[in-house]
Amino acid sequence: MINMNDILETLNMIENENLDIRTITMGISLVDCADGDIDRACEKVYKKITRCAKDLVATGEQIERKYGIPIVNKRISVTPISQLVAASGGDPIKYAKTLDKAAKDVGVNFIGGYSALVHKGMSAGDLALIESIPEALAQTDHVCSSVNIGSTRAGINMDAVRLMGNIVRECAVLTQDNMCVGATKLVVFCNAVEDNPFMAGAFHGVGEPDVVINVGVSGPGVVRAALAKLPKDAPLEVVAEEIKRTAFKITRMGQLVGTEAAETLSVPFGIVDISLAPTPAVGDSVAHILEEIGLDQVGAYGTVATLAMLNDAVKKGGVMASSSVGGLSGAFIPVSEDAGMIAAVEQGNLNIEMLTAMTAVCSVGLDMIVVPGDTTAEVISAIIADEAAIGMINSKTTAVRLIPAIGVSDEGELDWGGLFGKAKVMPLNTTKPDVFVHRGGRIPAPIQSLKN
Repeated sequence: MINMNDILETLNMIENENLDIRTITMGISLVDCADGDIDRACEKVYKKITRCAKDLVATGEQIERKYGIPIVNKRISVTPISQLVAASGGDPIKYAKTLDKAAKDVGVNFIGGYSALVHKGMSAGDLALIESIPEALAQTDHVCSSVNIGSTRAGINMDAVRLMGNIVRECAVLTQDNMCVGATKLVVFCNAVEDNPFMAGAFHGVGEPDVVINVGVSGPGVVRAALAKLPKDAPLEVVAEEIKRTAFKITRMGQLVGTEAAETLSVPFGIVDISLAPTPAVGDSVAHILEEIGLDQVGAYGTVATLAMLNDAVKKGGVMASSSVGGLSGAFIPVSEDAGMIAAVEQGNLNIEMLTAMTAVCSVGLDMIVVPGDTTAEVISAIIADEAAIGMINSKTTAVRLIPAIGVSDEGELDWGGLFGKAKVMPLNTTKPDVFVHRGGRIPAPIQSLKN
């Protein structure tokens, strides 16, 4: 049972420490919208999304007023659209435009699921959707896309990895006049989860209910404020315990909001994702938590160790508060969305090598990193492969969201404002990985995948 006193304790966190519900995301299955005619399929998709989600935004706003809890985003995730393309054929961009119109008409911020799962191979529908991603993201405002190219069980599909290097570049090229924003709405995954409520990587998995509510909670500022009250010589087990207690309170709030939203909308409640998702706002930074633990600045030696402790303590606190913890749940490190990381990059103390190491212990991967505009597709593919290998070997979700800064100098930056924030161009090692990338084929699954 949810104790209201646990929720009331968070009021100070909301008012002074940037605690919020980052998203209420409605997952909607579109399997029953498949049709051999793409126009009929698009009509079914639009009708189902607008029927199921017509009250989503109003419900979120009602809960905000009732409890005084900010709900920053209301979003939708849908069945990977490549599965509908496989049935209908035709131009996949028709689906993208249908999703965009439905999102606009119900008033949500983003809709995810323009996706393909190709960790072991690509069907004709998968390939058609992937090749359409740059145009789809350039022609829509609310659509987000993801591609899963590997898993611990299947290995890494290097043909898909090679293709995604070109796709990421093309997304940036086609939106060059708008800060290369297309690439901010595309995530390349290894071990993607089916119940992720966060964008740009959310999609509605085939094992999920027909319609479901998932909630993403965020509170980096709350955790930092709690740690700031500890003595500077407090042992690390005391620091970890304080993080756990704080994560417990945050998760209870997410459980309350998710349960009430689901009841109001008459759909099942799915999961609470307790990821610490930063924003560029002052006091809402994961990097600043690591600095509160004891680093002069994120990027120093000790960054991976402090992040590992943070990620683990958040999970432990969350699972004690709710039996429905899921999604990605941990700590995100999106460079452009975290004020502390922005500062560390600008001062030369945080580079892509350290960020790659951090992804071995955080909850996702290389996220919202601006790279030089002349970065080749092969280098992008090789970065994706490295990140996927970390996820595959460690049985965890990893992801890549890189934004090539087309037409921007290597000393420049991209500034999107809002939650996406800004980021300086980060230099890369340009030693060519071309022969490796163009070999193609599949990196076999590791021995630890054989668990049966």
